[in-house]
Amino acid sequence: MRKNTLMSLSPGKSKKASEKMYQIIVNIAFTLLSFLFLAPILLVLIVSFTDERSVLLNGYSYFPDKFSLDAYAFILREPGALLTSYGVTIMVTIIGSALALVLTSLLAYPLARRDFKARNVVAFYVFFTMLFNGGLVPWYIFYAKFVGIGDSVFALIVPNLLLSGFHVMIMRTFFANTIPVSILESAEIDGAGEWRIFFQIVFPLSLPVMATIGLFSTLGYWNDWFNSLIFVNNPDLFSLQYLMTKILLNIQFLTMNTQNSNMLELLSDMPKETVRMAMALIGAGPIVLAYPFFQRYLIQGLTIGAVKG
Repeated sequence: MRKNTLMSLSPGKSKKASEKMYQIIVNIAFTLLSFLFLAPILLVLIVSFTDERSVLLNGYSYFPDKFSLDAYAFILREPGALLTSYGVTIMVTIIGSALALVLTSLLAYPLARRDFKARNVVAFYVFFTMLFNGGLVPWYIFYAKFVGIGDSVFALIVPNLLLSGFHVMIMRTFFANTIPVSILESAEIDGAGEWRIFFQIVFPLSLPVMATIGLFSTLGYWNDWFNSLIFVNNPDLFSLQYLMTKILLNIQFLTMNTQNSNMLELLSDMPKETVRMAMALIGAGPIVLAYPFFQRYLIQGLTIGAVKG
C-alpha cells in the first residue's frame, strides 16, 4: 500500500520539478537577453568617456586604453544654452503631452459609444488620416501663414498636437472593450452628465491606456527637432534635440572644410566620434529614466485594448 502511494505521488513531483526547471531556464534566457539589449547602451556610455584618439586608433571598445571627459566638456562649453534647451523641451513635452492626451481621449470616447450615430463616419475620417496627409508644403503654409505660430513656443506644441489616428484607434478600442456599459448607464440614471461621466468614471478606469498614449506623445515631443528647424529662429526657444543636431552639423561642416591650417589644428583637438555618443546619452537620458514608471501601464494598455472580450 505504501509503495503504491509513493508511486502515485512521483508523477506529480516530477511535474513540479520539470516546471521549476523550465522557469529557471526561461529566467536565465531572459536575463541573458536583457544583457544583450543593454550591451549597445553600455558601449555608447563607455565610448562617450573614451579619449578621441583612442577611438580613432582602436575603434569602439568596452575596454578603452584611455578615458576622457573631452566630449562632455565640448558640449558644456555653453551650459546656459544647454540648460535653456532642456527647460524648453521639458516644458513643451509636459504641456503638449497633456493637451494631446486630453484631445485624443475626448475624440476616442464618443467613437466607443454605440449611441453616437455618426461614429462610423468619424472613425473613417480618423482612419483616413492614417493613410494620407497633405504634404510638407501645405503643412508649413497652414501653420506659418494661417495659424501664425512662427518663432514662438506654440510652434513646438501645436503642430504635434494634431490627433494621431493610431492613438485614437487604440484608445477607442480600449474604451469599447474595457469600460462596462452598465456603469455608464447607472451614472446616467443617477443624473450624471457626459462630462462628469468621462472625467470621474471613464478617465480613472482608463489609466493603462492613458499612460500608454501619454508615453507615445511624450516620446514624440521629446525627440522632436524638426519644428525648431522649420519655425524657430530664436536661440532661446531651441529644443534639446535641435541643439544637439545643430552641434553635429557644425562638426560635420568643420570636418568637410579642412583647407585652412588653423581649421586642421582645431579639428585635431575636437572630439567627433565621442561627442556623438555623449549627445545620445544627454538627449535620451531623462526619457529613459522615466520609461520604467510607464512600463506596466504600457503593456497593460496595449494588450487589454487589443483583443475584444
